[in-house]
Amino acid sequence: MPRILGSAEERSKRSLAQIKEARAGYLFLMPNLIGFLVFTLLPVFASLILSFTDWDLLTPLKWVGFSNFTTMFNDDIFIKVMKNTVLFVIVTVPARMVLALLVAVALNQKLRGTLVFRTAFFMPVISSTVAIALVWQWIFNADFGPLNNILFALGMNNTPNWLTSTKYAMPALMIVSIWQGIGFNMVIFLAGLQGIPEQLYEAAHIDGANRWKQFWKITLPMLSPTTFFVMVMTTIGSFQVFDLAMIMTEGGPANATNTLVYHIYRNAFQFFHMGYAAALAWVLFIIVFAITLFQFRKQDTWVNYDL
Repeated sequence: MPRILGSAEERSKRSLAQIKEARAGYLFLMPNLIGFLVFTLLPVFASLILSFTDWDLLTPLKWVGFSNFTTMFNDDIFIKVMKNTVLFVIVTVPARMVLALLVAVALNQKLRGTLVFRTAFFMPVISSTVAIALVWQWIFNADFGPLNNILFALGMNNTPNWLTSTKYAMPALMIVSIWQGIGFNMVIFLAGLQGIPEQLYEAAHIDGANRWKQFWKITLPMLSPTTFFVMVMTTIGSFQVFDLAMIMTEGGPANATNTLVYHIYRNAFQFFHMGYAAALAWVLFIIVFAITLFQFRKQDTWVNYDL
């Protein structure tokens, strides 16, 4: 009988200790949970309510139902903005991934000076986007920019008006975005490359596989989880392009570089169509969520975590 009571007392003490430990854990998490509730969850819920209203920050809210969404899909500017954004994503995502992988493979060699080149390629990632945009504005200047001077020296007489042309403005933004984003993807790919066992390459070399076959049969399959991560993050980031369009072209000329996030910004803080801007933001969220969900569903067909 005393043994039974002792065991019951021990269980009671253990349960009290677990309760105190859980309480302490929740207390430590409380600041983060409160911050998430106040600064993330409630604003997201408020934006959802706001998307069904008409509000200009000065007059009271006016409930309009799905009017903002129906207006959106009948708006020529919105359709133009969506085409620009989708084109931007389709071009920049593969380009940033392929170039970053090539740079990572090149800088993964055990050669002198690779650390300097890694730093140089990563510098645009940590540099101010405003400064980068201003420098590239000068580079793309049609009259005295160095890019057109080089093209003219190579024999091109009709050099492009990069940032003032509806034909070349979007490619100019794509070039800057690709150049700026290579460094981040390069670091991720480098981490993946350095996690591949050297024994695999040694065995392939003994079997007679050249560098090209080793890349296709070993490097790419082993990098599939890393590639999947880079693809998801790059896609999400490309859909949110804003600063380059705002600083370099202000969405022009003739909305040629107007992107979805910049369109949201203009409607919210220039035209004060807060309800319409909230509806645009939720459309962007649904698009990004759907694409990300599709990528996760399809990863089983090409991503191998068992290698």
